[in-house]
Amino acid sequence: MKKDDKWGGAPVEIEAEPATTSDEVKQGWLLKPENKENGGHDHERNIDGIKKKRRMMSKILGSLVSIRSLVVVGVAILVALIIVLVKIAQRNHHHLNSSSPHNYTTALHQALLFFNAQRSGKLPKDNNVSWRGDSCLTDGNSNTKTLVGGYYDAGDASKLSFPASFAMTMLSWSVIEYSAKYEALGELDHVKGIIKWGTDYLLTTFNSSAHSIANVVADVRGGDHDANSHDCWIRPEDIDHQRTGQECYNCPALAAEMASALASASIVFKDNIKYSQKLVHGADLLFKFATKQQGAKYAGGADPSSPLYNSTGFWDEFLWGGSWLYLATGNLSYLQLVTNPDLVGHERALWTDLDNRVLSWDNKHAGAFLLLSRLRLFLSYGYPYEQMLKKFHSQTEETMCSYLPVFPSFRRTKGGLIQLNHGRPKPLQYVVYAAFLAQLYSDYIDAISAPGWYCGPTFYSNVELRRFARTQIDYILGKNPRGISYVVGFSEHFPQHVHHRGASIPHNKIKYGCKGGLKWRKSRTPNPNTIVGAMVAGPDKHDNFQDVRFNYNYTEPSLVGNAGLVAALVALSSGTPSGIDRNSMFYAVPPLTSPPPPPPSPWIP
Repeated sequence: MKKDDKWGGAPVEIEAEPATTSDEVKQGWLLKPENKENGGHDHERNIDGIKKKRRMMSKILGSLVSIRSLVVVGVAILVALIIVLVKIAQRNHHHLNSSSPHNYTTALHQALLFFNAQRSGKLPKDNNVSWRGDSCLTDGNSNTKTLVGGYYDAGDASKLSFPASFAMTMLSWSVIEYSAKYEALGELDHVKGIIKWGTDYLLTTFNSSAHSIANVVADVRGGDHDANSHDCWIRPEDIDHQRTGQECYNCPALAAEMASALASASIVFKDNIKYSQKLVHGADLLFKFATKQQGAKYAGGADPSSPLYNSTGFWDEFLWGGSWLYLATGNLSYLQLVTNPDLVGHERALWTDLDNRVLSWDNKHAGAFLLLSRLRLFLSYGYPYEQMLKKFHSQTEETMCSYLPVFPSFRRTKGGLIQLNHGRPKPLQYVVYAAFLAQLYSDYIDAISAPGWYCGPTFYSNVELRRFARTQIDYILGKNPRGISYVVGFSEHFPQHVHHRGASIPHNKIKYGCKGGLKWRKSRTPNPNTIVGAMVAGPDKHDNFQDVRFNYNYTEPSLVGNAGLVAALVALSSGTPSGIDRNSMFYAVPPLTSPPPPPPSPWIP
């Protein structure tokens, strides 16, 4: 039998040997000679007996041959099964590698490169993205200073202050907590350069050297030729007209978010005293501008600052910005503001609203609660701050409980991806921030030698938070039903048709205009330029993914998404050193002396 083995082994050949008569049988014939005296009857009987014996021995020999054949077949099947099991083990090893610390660091190196690909303005010599060049060098308003620099928000050429500020805040937070990890991985200078590129630009969007400001620049977009429109598909390097910034005179959420970015970055650059002070001064100006009109002309709806990214309310940005300013300055007035029950009560922030469990560019509650919980965990705050800090800590614990699969707070796809945006498109940007918060809180309670936390009456180990964070990031890196990495360049299978103008148009010294570039948007060929490290928008609620350039709900990356990915990856990466930096966050916070509590009411008999 010569046949290819369907289990993947080599062809198996089985050849039966011809049956032969044994010496014992032959001797039996010799011991039974003819008896001629019986008239040949004995001879006939002997012949019949010999025939029966032959038939019997043939059957025995046939059985032996069949048994031998079965043994050979069984061995072949066993070998084939071993080969199959080895292949399965190799595949499992590949999947396990995707969640190993080594691969988290590989993905981190790549994710940081995405910011290099998003830079606007005159690029540094070490930008290391060959298909990018200087772009939009005339950005600015005729009556203000230059607006050159900053980052393009996503797959277009728009510079949007609100999401960019949130991205810089989250990168700064990750550096403050895990600077030793960044340094050990050789990425500390790189990530600090990414943050500074963003904060340098933000400082140009308002009069950062003044004593007060009246407006900020919300965004810089297409001008007369809207390069953000999907009807215009053009490389940023080919935009040859001046673009102006949209100024905003009443946008508290935007200004408070910008204040958060500058305040958090001031801690990152605390060793550069002059620059750090400049950032603090800018943050203070922005926060005063944000809060000066609250309750007057602005009633708490969406900021009128940008048609693309509007905050649904500003109270969470006040809580977020005030927290960062307290940490950056040590000024108790900021702590008094964020622990004022009236501020928190404006948006019912302590109500059990699931959206307040989801950190995003629009909702900062979960981030602010964890940041303020850090104060309670590591510093001894008494009256009058402890009451509110304890509530913030309780909210943080409830947020962590909501991430665990044993609770029905959020649905999951069949592949295990948590649906923090309730099944709507672009889920991954929310997932990476939840993974970051979960791992960070686990590190916080590790730092105080606590083994876990309570969800109601049930105690959960820190391991559960780490498991949640890892499974979500592993899904993004390829451990999902489609076996695709949603980070470009990571593993062998990743999106090839990323919704990104610069990556999809060839870098061939040919200038394509808005309309000329549309053929590249419609093309079904893979992008000619690989935008390494870009995390795309992600799959739908059924784990399905369409690798098509025109559908930005699947294939568009963003600053916000990648900032969360970087934060989660550095938090999850292991090795030496491990854990958080407990003290850098508090470098500007003076020793706290709490005032005595008010005397009790007089006793009335």
